[in-house]
Amino acid sequence: MVSRQESKKRHQRQQNILLRYKKERYKNRLATAGIHDFVLVLDHLKAGFNVPKIFRSAESFGAHEIHLINIAPFDPAPAKGAFRKVPAHFHDSFDDCCRLLHEQGYTLFMLDAHAGSQIYEMALPVKSAFIMGNEGLGHSFDRSLYPQVQSLAIPQFGNTESLNVSIAASIVMYEYVRQHHLKNV
Repeated sequence: MVSRQESKKRHQRQQNILLRYKKERYKNRLATAGIHDFVLVLDHLKAGFNVPKIFRSAESFGAHEIHLINIAPFDPAPAKGAFRKVPAHFHDSFDDCCRLLHEQGYTLFMLDAHAGSQIYEMALPVKSAFIMGNEGLGHSFDRSLYPQVQSLAIPQFGNTESLNVSIAASIVMYEYVRQHHLKNV
């Protein structure tokens, strides 16, 4: 049984997280796009540590922006300031986000462990959008309704069913940078 004092401390921590989130989200309006043209789409991810860690990696890899679909407020502290540096766009549904990115000329890719195309085999377009699905539930949309979304897999050789979403996002961003930036250095 949780004591009243412990419950009060938990409530205060949640309030502090919400306050930090609102402050950092406000500062995000001043964020500028990174040097690369890829974007990440975070599709119904759990608000825990993965979302801010993805922002931190996205800032390091020079992401253009991040689109968040139906993601609850999260603690921006693990992002180490990256939430205010990478432009964030908030959407209520995948359909709105997909339509916007398609109009902007992006090729959309979803990660799927069972996809036939391995990420390192694919020549990624300059304007690539990588859709990261929920850790337990996968993507929120019916794949058959979005034929323009291509599937990619990250090769895995162990028995683990899938990678942590923040790790998978980092691998995808590295592969994009390897193809588009490192070869031009």
